[in-house]
This record gives sequence, C-alpha cells and structure tokens, in this order.
Amino acid sequence: MTPLALILVGIGSIAVLLLLILWLRLHPFVALLTVAVGVALLTGMPVAKLADAVQGSMGRTMGHIAIIVALGAMIGRMIDLSGGAAVVAQGLVRRVGAAHVPLALVISAFGVGIPVFFEVGVIMLMPLVYGMARQTGRPPAVFGIPMAVTMLTVHALLPPHPGAVAVAAALGVGAGHMLLLGLPLAAVVTVLTYVLTRPIMAQPFGCAPDIRAVVDEARDAAHGHGAEDEPARLFMQAGQRRPVAMGEIIAVIAVPVMLMVTGTLAGELMSPGRLRSVLVFAGIPFVALGLDVMLCAWLLGLRRGLALATVSEVVAAALPGTAIIILITGAGGAFAQVLVGSGVGDALGGLLAASGLPLLVLAFVLTMILRVAQGPTTVALMTTAGILGPMIGRLHLDQTHLALVALAMGSGGMALSHVNDAGFWIVTRMCGVSVREGLRSWSIMTLVAALLVFAGVATMWAVLPT
Repeated sequence: MTPLALILVGIGSIAVLLLLILWLRLHPFVALLTVAVGVALLTGMPVAKLADAVQGSMGRTMGHIAIIVALGAMIGRMIDLSGGAAVVAQGLVRRVGAAHVPLALVISAFGVGIPVFFEVGVIMLMPLVYGMARQTGRPPAVFGIPMAVTMLTVHALLPPHPGAVAVAAALGVGAGHMLLLGLPLAAVVTVLTYVLTRPIMAQPFGCAPDIRAVVDEARDAAHGHGAEDEPARLFMQAGQRRPVAMGEIIAVIAVPVMLMVTGTLAGELMSPGRLRSVLVFAGIPFVALGLDVMLCAWLLGLRRGLALATVSEVVAAALPGTAIIILITGAGGAFAQVLVGSGVGDALGGLLAASGLPLLVLAFVLTMILRVAQGPTTVALMTTAGILGPMIGRLHLDQTHLALVALAMGSGGMALSHVNDAGFWIVTRMCGVSVREGLRSWSIMTLVAALLVFAGVATMWAVLPT
C-alpha cells in the first residue's frame, strides 16, 4: 500500500475502534482484536505474520504486565481488607485537609513514579485511592486520575523508564543530562497540570448515590471480588482487633520502591560482585513486589493471628478480578503491534520528516501521532527515535540540546492516551469510570500535561546556550 493509504487505514482503525466501543458497546477486548485483524487484512499482512503480531505481541505484553498486575492486586487486597488504606487516608485528610488530598497523592505519585514503572506505581497506590474515596465520599477517579497522570509524566520523561532509556541510547545522550533537565521540568509540570486540570476533575463521573458501592466496584476490578467470603471477613476482623498503623502501610508501599531504586543504582554504580547481583535481583519489579506480598502476608495477616491458609485464600481471591485488565492490555498490545508491523508508523514518520518542521516540533508531533496511532508510550518513543535518529545525528548537537530533543519526544509520547493504550484501560478500570468518562478526563489531562512539557522544553531550548 502507498504511505497515504497506510495513514488513512491507521486513522480509520482508530475511528472504528472508538465506534465499536463507545456506540455499539462491544467489549474492548473483542473490539481491539477485531480491529487489529481488520487492519492486518486491509494492509495485506501475511497470515503467518498476522498470527505472530497478534498472539506474539499479546504474549509479550501480558508477560510484562500480568505478573505485576497480579502481585500488585494481592498487595492491594491485603492493604484494603486490613483497613490500612483507610488509616492512611484518615491520616492524610487530617494533615492536609480533605480539599488537598488529591494534591498529596499527586506528590506521592511523583516520588514513587521515578524508580517504578507506570503500571507498578498505579497499582501500588490504588489502595490509597480507594481509602480516600471512602473517607471523603468522592469518586475514586478524583484521586486516581491525577495521580496516574503524574506517574505517566515521569514514565515518559525520565530514566530508568524504558522509553526514555531507549531514546537516550538512540540519540547518544547521557541519562544524567536527561535527569538534570527532566526532573525539575517534570516536577513543575506535575504541579501545573494538577492546577490547570482541576475543572476537568470537577465534572461528574456518573457515580451512584451510594459512593461505597462505586468504590467497591472499582476495587473489585483492581483486585478481586468483594469481602463477603469467610477468609476476607476474618482478615478484616483481625485488622479491627489489632488496627494497622500508618507506618506499617507506608512501609509496605515503600519497600518495593526502595528495592527497585536500590537495584537500579547498584546496576549503574557498583562493580560486579555477589552483593551487586543480589541487589539487582531484588530490584527486578516482579521480585520486589513478590517480596512485598510476603511482607504484607506476615505484617497484616500472620502477625495478627491469622492462619496461613486464610491469608493464602485472601491473596488468591485477588486474581480473578485482574483477568479482564490483563486481557484488555494484551489485546491493546496486539493492536499496537499490528499497526507497527503494517507500516503505519513508517508512513507517518516519512511524511512528517519531509514537512520541514523545526526539530523540536517534529520530534513532538511525530511521537504524539505515533502514540495516538499505536498506543504504548515506549513504542512511540522508540519508533520516533529510530526514524529521526540519523537526521539528528547529522546536526551535531551538544548533550544539553540532545536531552531537550529527547524530552520533546517524551512529551509527545504521553499525549492523548486513549483506547489503544494499555494505560488507559488500567486507569479507567481501576478508577471505575466508563470509556467515555476516561476520554473526557484521562485523555484530555494527558494532552494538557504533554503540552506543558513541550512548552517547558521549547523555553529551555531558547534560553540555554548552544
């Protein structure tokens, strides 16, 4: 197919996907797979390649996220049933006031999000979101969506996140320069995004009059069914007999973060040896979360007199509710891979590279278009870096300006998250909002944050000497 035809197919596939989900109410998992197969057939993708694009990419995507989602859901369920989320929520409300609780969560998300992958960080903090919702009587989305936008900002801009690392390697810029420029930029953008998007979060989210039912529905989507079964009831009673302390819950949340940070630093700074290997191993996300599951089981369950069998049943009950999140995420990865394999990304890149746009604008716009067309931030960043890398190399930019180009790509890579992005489904399902509400809130807020990042990058480009 011609590049123009590929571009039209890509745009049309997004439109059809939105139509199937929003208007025909087709389940997102079915809609994503249907549209992916349709794109492959229209673009003439060989059958063997189609099978690998769909099945292989689903396997890779779910292999990355399934363990993380499952372990995170186990931690979240134990924190929730023990009453720990409510304890932290009450503590934050007392300290900052109910009106500023969302900002407190945003600040927490910024710190957690630096070393922790987006999906891990969102899942780790969701129990606090549910606790805040119960404590204040407000929808979970009011707290969860700004928190997730903050984590996406850090995820798109800063090492050690994979997209930023891939761009830095492709452009030949040091991670230190990206952190030096990107960390303060991300901090400023986080605050500005929170302030500027408050009217968006003030909109109604279609909540039922009983906020508890809404919160429980969102919680069930994140980590299993309700607390009507006997093991869950025993777990809750143990928490009531010996209430958990705020420090215990903070420790449970902090341990995997500290393990991942330590593992990253050990891999970068320490010389090879047994200690380095142990620290790097403990810092692998699924290992850190697995250790945290064991810590939760002891601290919140066994230590309070519960039998190991009871704790095991509570943990296992978190798994069924994660299935739909994992499947939709995998289908989104399959759709993205079909778009990449069909040549839509290359067609868009070639068109924009010949447009004569300024370098920063080109980096931002191309990454944003690929992000909208393909979905995952990391895929969009890696694709853009591959397309523009040779051209940028011929400009002989210094490290500072190379870092700014990389940050411009990062800003485009976080814009307009929607139905073909795994992050969209994780956030909307866990916050208990519909697809339409997610597009009105999450998608728009990611665009606002992206534009703010790009404005900051452009300002630094104009101010910093060449």
